[in-house]
Amino acid sequence: METRKVQVTGGSTYTVSLPKGWATDNGVHGGSVVEFHPEEDTLLLTPQREEEKVEGTLDITGLDGDELMRAVVTMYVSGFDIITLETTQVTAAQRRTIREATQGLVGLEVIGETSERVRLQDLLDSSELSMHNAITRMQLVSTTMLADAVAALIEDDDDLAADVVQRDDDVDRLWSMVSRVFRSVLRDPSAVAGIGLDRETCFDYHSSARQLERIGDHAAKIATHAGTLDAPPDDAAEAITELHAEATEIVEMAIDALLQDDSDRATTLANDARQRVTRIDELARVVDDTIRELEPQQAQLLGLIVDSLSRSADYGGNIAETALQNAAPRP
Repeated sequence: METRKVQVTGGSTYTVSLPKGWATDNGVHGGSVVEFHPEEDTLLLTPQREEEKVEGTLDITGLDGDELMRAVVTMYVSGFDIITLETTQVTAAQRRTIREATQGLVGLEVIGETSERVRLQDLLDSSELSMHNAITRMQLVSTTMLADAVAALIEDDDDLAADVVQRDDDVDRLWSMVSRVFRSVLRDPSAVAGIGLDRETCFDYHSSARQLERIGDHAAKIATHAGTLDAPPDDAAEAITELHAEATEIVEMAIDALLQDDSDRATTLANDARQRVTRIDELARVVDDTIRELEPQQAQLLGLIVDSLSRSADYGGNIAETALQNAAPRP
């Protein structure tokens, strides 16, 4: 850490010198323009640069299937605007995987292809992407998936169960977008002004989006099990329905607390949500008692569904904890 003494020139202008090493490393010299980004009692300084697309190249030799898809997602989340995937010969299978990956990412499109490379570009400006709207949408999609997964189980509706599994892609798409915006905020102070949120709030939204993504995963898991099970007995169905309702209520209260402008109201909602998590174990035991005498395989799969609902409630509790931290006074 270096320190500098602030001086007053002209009676009203505050001036401070820049460390020479930092200036040299970042191409700052006499006549250069720098940007100041105030955040409450902190002032961030960066060199002013022309807006340029951030390009990245990845060798995809030997990558295919899930590994290749994960590589594309990683490049996107890392903040590259233009991604070049290259190898000696792009196979048909690799092209299919790349196109599938781009369809699952907000704004990413294929802009060029040759036998040796595929070029992708993010066509959306990160400042146009609202983390607030993404969180709201993720909460709606994930809790709706959870409700439909339970309905598919109780009503023995295989088509609805299959639809829930497909909708998990929508939650994953939003999660990747939130991760991309969050990383851009960490990397570029000017991005904070573009999205209208401070970095601490961006962190809270990012961590909460992760919890919602996990809830979507558990909804898909419940739907997968529902597709192989017959409708449970009435007493088990009633207990599962009650457990689902409580888990959903916790998640919704937690998100309301996170997005609440009134800190007192946010604290009340978050504490209520966390207290309700303690009742989940009791409800889960009720379901376990009702399925204990069922055929072993059915009882085991229903037990996994109970576990997914309990975990979803826990994730809601995690969001509530984040909401409490967000609402707390800042030092």
